[in-house]
Order: sequence, then structure tokens, then C-alpha cells
Amino acid sequence: MIRISAAVLVLAAAALQPAWSQSYPGRPVHVIVPSSPGGAIDVVARLVAPQLAEALGQPFIIENKIGGFGTIGVDIVAKAEPDGLTLLATLDSFASNPWLLKKNVTVHKVDDFAPISLVVRSPQVLVVPPTLGVKTLDQFLRLARAKGEALNYGTAGAGTSSRLSVELFKDLTGIDPTAIHYKGGGPAAVALIAGQVDMMIITLGVAIEHVRAGKLVPIAVTSPRRAPQLPDVPTLAETYPGFETQSWMGLLAPAGTPAAIVDRLSNEIRRALAGGPTTQKLESFGYEVVAGSPAEFGAFIRAESARWERLIRERHIAID
Repeated sequence: MIRISAAVLVLAAAALQPAWSQSYPGRPVHVIVPSSPGGAIDVVARLVAPQLAEALGQPFIIENKIGGFGTIGVDIVAKAEPDGLTLLATLDSFASNPWLLKKNVTVHKVDDFAPISLVVRSPQVLVVPPTLGVKTLDQFLRLARAKGEALNYGTAGAGTSSRLSVELFKDLTGIDPTAIHYKGGGPAAVALIAGQVDMMIITLGVAIEHVRAGKLVPIAVTSPRRAPQLPDVPTLAETYPGFETQSWMGLLAPAGTPAAIVDRLSNEIRRALAGGPTTQKLESFGYEVVAGSPAEFGAFIRAESARWERLIRERHIAID
């Protein structure tokens, strides 16, 4: 009987890995979006997926997996085969969910994944429906203080930045609106436009077309500087120095995915977003394209997670 040592097998696999990665993907790739169609991460994923499909010669199929404050979709990818054929389009709540969610919900952290690339960042914008009858921050705050808990606000989910940003805003201003949580930014924006909720702090990329169409009124943006897409809209930092929040989106693979595949995906994302129609479209929506390396994305998620952990503990924020 011929015996082959484990060391020889490992060396052989390492030697074959680059060749395998060149034939990747070989089959359609499923990109799991852990929120509803029409939200920020869904919009970005559907813009980037065709670019990856063209570069790699296989369809990149978007699948929306909703529920569990986004954890259902995350769990699917964490448990998938690490072959690069199931990926996670993730957003900022990935970094805050571990500190917000109840113990009976399965929550994964960055070590359960192979980071591929941060894709975009975006400021958020405080928006209201025209029927609320306010156009400035002062007008809004006067109304909010008068109405108290009778004023409500929508979120893209209880653990998302659209909720956490309002919690920060409440702490600074003393207002106390009531939260109404939706399963994604798309449904929340629809409810806001319909007048079912009174305000939101939502990703500029989701809000911008509704603002341009006159369906939403922008009150203030959350970036340190005014957004080029809304130059006449002040920042919250102009009234409350130091206030800053941002939404972000990126791509993860299951832990154990070969480095050659992760690197190839990361490189293709950078090439796809180095300019051209997709980049222009993302920028017109208010997104800042920031595609980077897997190591940079991993470090970014860990820093975001540490920031939200401190904030959530200090302010005793919890899922309702």
C-alpha cells in the first residue's frame, strides 16, 4: 500500500490552489443580501454583481434572505462551503449586532468570515415627508419636542445604523420619538414616503432619488462635510459638533475560503469600481467608492465593532 503523508498532501493542495483559483468560479455564485429588496445593500449588490459576473464569466445571483435582524442571511453564509460560491453582501449592522442582539439569536463576528473588500461608504440623511410641514432642523426639533413620543421614526431594522444614528441624535437633542422597525431600508423608505412614519436617518444612497423627486424633505446629513449631492443641506455637525455616522457595505466569504479566491474577488471588485458607469452611478447615489484589500476590510470591521460596542454599552442601547 502506498502511503502519502499529510504534509505532502498539504503541499500538493497549495501547489494546485493558484490553478484552481484561475478556473474559479466555474458555477454561478450566490450573493446573500440579509435584508429586503430596495435597501442600500441590495442596491449596491445589484450594481456590483453584473461587473463581477462579466469579469469572472459566471452569473452572480442576488438572494434576499430576510429575518432575525439580518442574522439569517449572515448565518447561511457562515455555514456555507468555503469555495467562494456563496458570498455575503454585508452592511454596518454586521459590526453592531453582536452587542445588540439577544442571546437566543445566532450572531457571527468577523472571525467567522474571510473579508473580501469594503465596497462603499455613505453618509446618512435625516429626512421627513413633506406632510410633516418642516424644512429646517430648528423647525423639526421644535415639532419633535412638542410631540414627544407621539412622533415616530422608521428604521431599516432594530440593529441597523438607521436606528443607532437616531439613538445618538436623541441623546444629543433630548427628543424621544418612538421607533418603528422595518425589514430593510426599502420598506422603511416606502413607509416614510406614505406618511406612516414621521422621520428617518437613512443612507443617502436610498434617500437621494426620493429627495430629488420631492417625495422626501432633507433636513441634515450626518457626514462631517456637506454632501456634494445636497450642497444646500447642512450637516448635523454644524449644530452638534462631532456628530458623525456613516453607512457602509462590503463583501465577505465563509471562513476558510482559499486566499487565492478571496484575493481574486477583491482584485476584481477594485477593477470594477476603478471608474466607469457603475462607479458614476454609485457616486450619483451618494456613495463613496472605497474598494480595498481583504486585510484592510477586516481591520475596518474590527474597528467599527469596537466603536459600536463602547457606544452601545455606554448608552445602554438594546433591541426592543
